[in-house]
Amino acid sequence: MVKSGDIVTMALSKGRILEDTLPFLENMGIELIDDPEKSRKLIIETSDPRLRIIIVRASDVPTYVQRGAADIGVAGKDVLVEHDGDGLFEPLDLKIAQCKLMVAVREGVDYDSVIRTGGRLRVATKYVKAARTHFARKGVHVDLIKLYGSMELAPLVGLADAIVDLVSSGKTLQANNLRAVEEIQQISSRLIVSAAALKLKHDLVQPIIDAFERKLV
Repeated sequence: MVKSGDIVTMALSKGRILEDTLPFLENMGIELIDDPEKSRKLIIETSDPRLRIIIVRASDVPTYVQRGAADIGVAGKDVLVEHDGDGLFEPLDLKIAQCKLMVAVREGVDYDSVIRTGGRLRVATKYVKAARTHFARKGVHVDLIKLYGSMELAPLVGLADAIVDLVSSGKTLQANNLRAVEEIQQISSRLIVSAAALKLKHDLVQPIIDAFERKLV
């Protein structure tokens, strides 16, 4: 029987990150015992008794890893930018779940003119840190409105002049009469590991990092 200290816990979120991470595990010969998309289990055992998966919200992955509830995880760079990363390492950019963090406004809004004239913008976003840093660098004064969903609605009902959100295909923006006007950052998902796990479980964690890296080559 494998002792608890010999088990590596990996934090993943359902959806695209989970789907794109599975090939890395399969390349290591590891399969999940249950299908996370169908099972209600939040702790998923794998074919390797030394590795288990916990299913958490995407925004919570860094917290679980940072506080030792998980040893390793996969999180989007957008989440990591917003999170206090003390004690976290990002050894690999996995190049998965790629998209862009962008500024978007309603069709017909002259965004460049607003920026040039130093007008104050009301910006709706859940990426407050990234948005604040971006507009501060441009010398633009903004009122940041934190929302957790349906970001595209904010400019349509007058809550905000612009939004900062993740954009993949751009179809959602187009469907809501919005357009992307400025790219803030390219986003992809990163393998993250806690400093404690690297030290205390190095012989267990490092082979996983190495295997993920080999899959990228």
